[in-house]
Amino acid sequence: MKKTYTLNVAGVTRELPLCPVNEKMDIAAFVMFSDVELTVACAKELLEKLPEFDVIVTAESKGIPLAYEMARQSGKQYIPARKSVKLYMQEPIIVNDKSITTEAEQTLIIDKKDLDYMDGKRVVIVDDVISTGGSLQALETLVGKSTGTVVARAAVLAEGDASERTDIIFLQPLPLFFK
Repeated sequence: MKKTYTLNVAGVTRELPLCPVNEKMDIAAFVMFSDVELTVACAKELLEKLPEFDVIVTAESKGIPLAYEMARQSGKQYIPARKSVKLYMQEPIIVNDKSITTEAEQTLIIDKKDLDYMDGKRVVIVDDVISTGGSLQALETLVGKSTGTVVARAAVLAEGDASERTDIIFLQPLPLFFK
């Protein structure tokens, strides 16, 4: 029988499967894709904790459902940083990132027109889970190429040591599971 972790967040309970990262550690797999109830509840609760903002930025792909729902509920714009250059991008701005859930280094890209949109705005960086902070740092680097100001860094869950950070807003801690 597969081991799970019971997560209670934003009034919703889910059983998260434990997945091996390596021979010494497992993580609880938190996936918001297709879980509308969870996404709506978490977006609502996160929005209640945020300062005033103008735009939401997230990384493709797991942060997109949350950012979309937060944008829908708040009436604000959201901008996803993509993992590859797309044909529609006139001037792609590229940053590299290493994440605990991705073996290889990943690339995050925002088109210059999206950076121009962020100019002078209050920006919230959103992700589903903050763990090592690699994706967060890459997103901050991208936002830093505009004149926008990051006013908050937010996630549904702060995994492992990230739950001790004072510079992020999150709904629940998520433990790491050591063998």
